[in-house]
Amino acid sequence: MAGRKGAGPWDPYTGADLGEGEWIEYSPAQKAGLDAPRFCPECGRRRVVQVTPHGWTAVCSRHGETDSAVADLR
Repeated sequence: MAGRKGAGPWDPYTGADLGEGEWIEYSPAQKAGLDAPRFCPECGRRRVVQVTPHGWTAVCSRHGETDSAVADLR
């Protein structure tokens, strides 16, 4: 993703560049709030996500860790 041209912000579920006005098609799980966000909203990079029975954690190599408790999505 080093060649990303847009300036963001980025959609955390699809990686689409919201600043460019990209069309977003969410899956049923994303619409229901059951899927963890897999892209960093600050840079659009793919994050390492771990899902547990109590929530999820997502780590961006540039912007660090976020979890479902902090994102209020638990």
